[in-house]
Amino acid sequence: GFFQSHAVEVDIKDASNATCLYANWMMRFLITYESNTSDYKTTTLNLSSSVTHNGSVCGNDTQAALVAVQFGEGHSWSINFTKNNETYQGDVVTFTYNTNDTAVFPDAKRKGPVSVVVKDTTRPVQLNNVYVCHNPDLIEAENVTQIFWNVTVQPFVENGTVSKKESRCSADTPTSAPTVLPTTANVTTVSTTTLSPAPTTPPKPVENPDTGNYSLKSGNKTCLLATVGLQLNVSQDKPLLININPKTTIADGACGNTTATLRLNDGNSTLISF
Repeated sequence: GFFQSHAVEVDIKDASNATCLYANWMMRFLITYESNTSDYKTTTLNLSSSVTHNGSVCGNDTQAALVAVQFGEGHSWSINFTKNNETYQGDVVTFTYNTNDTAVFPDAKRKGPVSVVVKDTTRPVQLNNVYVCHNPDLIEAENVTQIFWNVTVQPFVENGTVSKKESRCSADTPTSAPTVLPTTANVTTVSTTTLSPAPTTPPKPVENPDTGNYSLKSGNKTCLLATVGLQLNVSQDKPLLININPKTTIADGACGNTTATLRLNDGNSTLISF
């Protein structure tokens, strides 16, 4: 099925009320946790509509800039940026989730906040350039997969104005458009008028989807294996075909004594559950 996440926008002002740090992005988290029955389950944590950014700071030549957000029932995420000569770069990403949130972790064996700290691997960006990455980016560590997309960020903003100079991530192309979760409402049929009738040609066949190998673990043991190529045909006014790309798709789920669930999340627009 299709699902929706909320975007986050952080606009930090300095003492003169000028923008010194700007960020706008979308993210979600896949978290594997131990249940009360000692099974391992994977849950999805999305951002709520209400997000605060307490603790975010501008940064300067000697102090790192910090984007810090808080959401939901005790969850938080942050990244700091350091300046070096003519560039800036993300340094450390810290994600804290709270298993006391029973809506997300209804049967967690371990209760309370859990923090995951990882090194950001994004390449340095020229100062006074805004970093843009529409395509999904993933960070995996300690049973947590962090997924980011539609990212726009600039720490150390000069003269209070976010730069128009973009530094794109390698996954983006010059013609990349922002990721839009497909729904019936935002799929548009484009009509054109020609001076003479265009010849009728059969529709171009859609390429076969690549085959992916997906697996789940229960503790240290593999409990489910799937080798499959997937294409979705969404019925609407204009059929929408979606190939599931195994290179950007994450498998999660759970194995029980009598049932098993496999969820495939392409990190972009589609979540399929078997």
